[in-house]
Amino acid sequence: MAVSDTQIDVSRGRVVVEGVNFFYGEKQALFDISMEIPGSMVTALIGPSGCGKSTFLRCINRMNDLIENSRMSGSFTLDGEPISDSGTNVVELRKKVGMVFQKSNPFPKSIHDNVAYGPRLHGVNSREVLDEIVEKSLTRAALWDEVKDRLKDNALGLSGGQQQRLCIARALAVDPRVLLMDEPASALDPRSTAKIEDSIAELRGDYTIVIVTHNMQQAARVSDKTAFFYEGQLIEFDDTETIFTKPTKKQTEDYITGRFG
Repeated sequence: MAVSDTQIDVSRGRVVVEGVNFFYGEKQALFDISMEIPGSMVTALIGPSGCGKSTFLRCINRMNDLIENSRMSGSFTLDGEPISDSGTNVVELRKKVGMVFQKSNPFPKSIHDNVAYGPRLHGVNSREVLDEIVEKSLTRAALWDEVKDRLKDNALGLSGGQQQRLCIARALAVDPRVLLMDEPASALDPRSTAKIEDSIAELRGDYTIVIVTHNMQQAARVSDKTAFFYEGQLIEFDDTETIFTKPTKKQTEDYITGRFG
């Protein structure tokens, strides 16, 4: 399990959630969720399928706005600034809050252009600066050494695990404060999964990372904090070591020990 570092700035990238309810039409998916996600640490969201983990994750960067007839009450703030109200600039929000999806989704462009896409979109045009961003981002995503000699190659020619790390690099290229990961390794083999986890370990401390995972061992390995969701409710949220060794709620213990889920 990751161990909190007293030198980490837990104020940068801090997400505060207050009284969040979320609905898909008439169906309520989240019930009165309140929690404080510390900055510059890794928080894992665990729980059975359909319990609201991914819905909650997508609330943070407003991806649920794209779903017709969905609505939310309550609030999210990022570093004290509201990010869930109608006046939020969603484009700017998604620059601060990057996302990596369950299925890798590289653009049908070169490896270099995939990573440079976001910075270009936000006005960076210098080739030298873009090259620096690409190298730094690929390095932080533990991919640079594997692709540095073929940056002009089409990204779709990479393996599945490499494509997922490219998507991490693409998200990092715009210098977000928060990185959301929705089961980023669920479709990958164990070796590729280990590299994704190495990337998370490398990024921890510099970014707030929130990861949805069904893999309990993965949650225990990579996270500082763990939140257990069940049927749209936040059952327990604590240090990962506490959740996995001394949970206070019986539901949490039952899930961790495999009695249900």
